[in-house]
Amino acid sequence: MRKRIDRRRWSFVYAVYGVLFVLLTAGYIGAITYFTGFDTAVGWASLLFVLILLMLIFALVRAMQAETSDSAVTLNEIVDRAISGRSQSRDTGYTESAASALEHKVTRYVELSSSNEHKLEKEKSRIKALISDISHQTKTPLSNIILYSGLLEETPGLSEEARGHVASIKDQSAKLDWLISSLVKMSRLETGIIAIRADLAPVLDTITLAVSQVYAAAEQKGIEVRIHCDSGVQARHDAKWTTEALFNLLENAVKYGKPSGGSITITVQASEMFTRIDVADNGTGIPEGEWNDIFKRFYRGKGASKVEGIGIGLYLTREILTAEGGYIKVSSAPGEGSVFSVFLPAL
Repeated sequence: MRKRIDRRRWSFVYAVYGVLFVLLTAGYIGAITYFTGFDTAVGWASLLFVLILLMLIFALVRAMQAETSDSAVTLNEIVDRAISGRSQSRDTGYTESAASALEHKVTRYVELSSSNEHKLEKEKSRIKALISDISHQTKTPLSNIILYSGLLEETPGLSEEARGHVASIKDQSAKLDWLISSLVKMSRLETGIIAIRADLAPVLDTITLAVSQVYAAAEQKGIEVRIHCDSGVQARHDAKWTTEALFNLLENAVKYGKPSGGSITITVQASEMFTRIDVADNGTGIPEGEWNDIFKRFYRGKGASKVEGIGIGLYLTREILTAEGGYIKVSSAPGEGSVFSVFLPAL
């Protein structure tokens, strides 16, 4: 479409200049003939001069078009080589022409981009190795602490005070294990190490899997979980990581929900562009001034101080949904509960 507009515009310009040239030529020949008393020889000489001038102008325009076309072809080849990752060849040579200067700048830019990309890949590999080392080096000691705490808890003759201390060690070790796991996931998402593969699939299975991970805690706290979703509703998402995102929302709904008489309602609505998943609860709620802050890393709201947490869950949820091409928003009020709306691409 753009090319058609450019061609029409240049055709109009050529037509205007052509008409002006014909008018000026006719006026010039007419004036010369008039001032020389309508001398035929002068008129023919003037016409011949104009024709020669016209041919020279035409030849000049054609030469300029050919040079422009050659420059465009050269630059197109340079860009194609840059896109394909092939090495740049000096087609124009080291001349003082604008095309040569531009080719050298493009070549230099491609070389710098390739160098920076290589450095980024090396840095990413180094970060990946560091994260793997941290995960591996901390996993074994924590597993041992949890294991030995369990064995110590089963030791006969252990006093109640000692059993309380052992239970605290197990509890804190489990929290530390979860924290390290969350930090590793967060780092991998931020550095692009984790590849999220979004495919068109039913969302009911993903929601059911996320609910199954919090159902025991919700039942223990007396919170009812309801799902309103048609089995045929689909969305483009990564089932594993979307389950992680929904689990974080459901876990918060359980933690901040009412001890008894609480409820969590999951409603799914399909539209042309997005599939919307609403996770609604009747818990403590969130002030409007904190709606944007709760998705920040390590942010804890003023009303969340009494509930254990470190402020990673919602941040991870937003990062996962963003990587899938979706987004999340919240609507809430203190004492009236919250509604977290997840939007997943439907196409």
